[in-house]
Amino acid sequence: MSADVQSYAAVDLGASSGRVMVGRVGPDSLELAEAHRFVNRPVRVPEGLRWDILALYGGVLDGLRAAGRVDSVGIDSWAVDYGLLDADGALLGNPVHYRDPRTEGVPEKVWATLPAEQLYAATGLQYAPFNTLYQLVAARGSAQLAAAERLLLIPDLLAYWLTGEQGTELTNASTTQLIDPRTRDWSYDVASRLGVDLGLFAPLRQPGDPAGLLRPEVLEETGLRGPVPVTTVGSHDTASAVAAVPADGERFAYICTGTWSLAGLELAAPVLSEASRAANFTNELGLDGTVRYLRNIMGLWLLQECVRAWGQPELGGLLSAAAEVPALRSVVDAGDAAFLAPGRMPERIAEACRASGQPVPASPAETTRCILDSLALAHRKAVEDAQRLADHPVDVVHIVGGGTRNALLCQLTADACGLPVVAGPTEAAALGNVLVQARAHGLVGDLPGMRRLLTRTQELTRYEPRGDTARWAEAQTRLAGG
Repeated sequence: MSADVQSYAAVDLGASSGRVMVGRVGPDSLELAEAHRFVNRPVRVPEGLRWDILALYGGVLDGLRAAGRVDSVGIDSWAVDYGLLDADGALLGNPVHYRDPRTEGVPEKVWATLPAEQLYAATGLQYAPFNTLYQLVAARGSAQLAAAERLLLIPDLLAYWLTGEQGTELTNASTTQLIDPRTRDWSYDVASRLGVDLGLFAPLRQPGDPAGLLRPEVLEETGLRGPVPVTTVGSHDTASAVAAVPADGERFAYICTGTWSLAGLELAAPVLSEASRAANFTNELGLDGTVRYLRNIMGLWLLQECVRAWGQPELGGLLSAAAEVPALRSVVDAGDAAFLAPGRMPERIAEACRASGQPVPASPAETTRCILDSLALAHRKAVEDAQRLADHPVDVVHIVGGGTRNALLCQLTADACGLPVVAGPTEAAALGNVLVQARAHGLVGDLPGMRRLLTRTQELTRYEPRGDTARWAEAQTRLAGG
């Protein structure tokens, strides 16, 4: 390998699968290859829904073994969830899954002490019932929390097992509802008023900071030759994915697609207005002082759950059939918390259509088309609302992540938004992870430079909007009950 090309292992953990990717980066080259992929299968035990964190760590070790020689390792994952450690640094039970029902009714208890308007003005974080803050309030009085000396978010927990060093990465910390997006530090007032002990958290780290070296035992198990540094990346997978949006300039919206759709803008400062709170936009932190101003939409979770219920039919055939179904016959609110829990998704979508007086999907193709039209409609509304609330117009929508493989969804999003859509890269989170490592090691430049490298090296597909957006506006009005 050329001396000016280096290899970086990106551990990228999603809600349904994990992967270890190897990125090879040079001054004008960027290649990504999959070393190992493994399932992320939560387990329901008597006390609730839990992540199988040991299986995930085993998958990480297997992936590093398969990766071969690397110059650094970075870890990103989903947000909000955490592990608790005792005074000896041992894990106190499997981390609770964000879909566990333990936070039911908790937000209302929090708002009784700190009203939702004040909480948003302080933290800029949208309401989601599973935010870390609500999880911690739900855990109050539990034996585990009483015994805990340290709380580590999921990527930081895995990095601790790899290196023995503890930290709290900032972009992921910003999803806890305990960070002030203006100061990019803890919101000490919020924590104090709600009785959250910020001493549980390890010191904050920034993307690009060193996170330690692989322990000798890890080197032995993976066959790697040390020293191998672990580099802090944007450890919230959306932060890494947004870093890998191949945009030119500032007039762009992005949609990070996968189990969730995260649709919004990259801004220089948070939007903390009451109108923003009412529209349920979140201000999460990104690279280089940026703010990820976005709305969480249920995403391809809806289709994933339906496909599971239908016995895993071939997806290509399903999408081809859905493309033949008349557009916008029926739409549902893709952000509705009624779709959050797993199970019976086709029936729940049918029930929502029936309740709103729309035609009820009668086949997998019709249900699939309903889902994709609904997602495109939710994308349209999020992009429209974000531009209005932030006073930040855009000329193009970038779609990154797993949804880039779904050409029908990309085209429908272009049609709904009335804007061109540029789809790609698919493995955006892993590429953002790799590029932050490469930058920390002096191989690439600033964020615009990273994006130029992505534009030159990654496969991108452009979708031009078709037809009139009026029918999408009508569907939006219908969904709102107008």
